[in-house]
Amino acid sequence: MRALVLLSSLSLFGCSHMANDAWSGQDKAQHFIASALLSAAGNEYAQHQGVSQDRSAAYGLMFSISIGAGKELWDSRPSGSGWSWKDFTWDIAGATTGYAVWQLAHQ
Repeated sequence: MRALVLLSSLSLFGCSHMANDAWSGQDKAQHFIASALLSAAGNEYAQHQGVSQDRSAAYGLMFSISIGAGKELWDSRPSGSGWSWKDFTWDIAGATTGYAVWQLAHQ
């Protein structure tokens, strides 16, 4: 798990260009909602596979954040819109919200 986070962080140094975007907008809401749904879905899937509630939460969060990072890496291609830390921040906020809502629903 630590290796995945380290490799993901190191891969950010290879981004070809950065986006020049605002903190708000329709795409930010899409990042938030998609990440929340992916996090909750990852939590639920892991729990259905017999994983403990704590581990399923970690799997859900990492699944959602990994998808968000992958999308930003895709955007950082020369023909893409550029890496956006603002999009990635909304991804993390959405993943955290999805985790919290999932946890509340299972108490």
